[in-house]
Amino acid sequence: MAQQTVRYALALGLVDDPALIAAYEIAHEKIWPAVRDHLRAQGVETMEIYRLGTRLFMLMEVNPAVYSAEAMAAASNSNPVIAQWEALMGSYQCPTPWARDGEKWTPMQRIFDLSVQ
Repeated sequence: MAQQTVRYALALGLVDDPALIAAYEIAHEKIWPAVRDHLRAQGVETMEIYRLGTRLFMLMEVNPAVYSAEAMAAASNSNPVIAQWEALMGSYQCPTPWARDGEKWTPMQRIFDLSVQ
């Protein structure tokens, strides 16, 4: 039987500057190969980011046998290329009003699921 994935929905803000928003989108047209490889090595199987104005919404599906938010954060912090990417992305991003101190991507709460109706 195939391993089930776990889906996360996360939100983040962008700096309200059209030039920075455009640069953020361009950076995501083709992310750095090291970033792609890092995500996959951490158990991230799919990731999509959507934007509405200055709000970002991420859907991420992970392999729970591999993925751990804490392990991914530690691996990110110990990898200079990933740290460089995160610093660059941080220049475009800002937390939502609902983020905890030091939090970037904030987990969202699912409030509806058609499959259980």
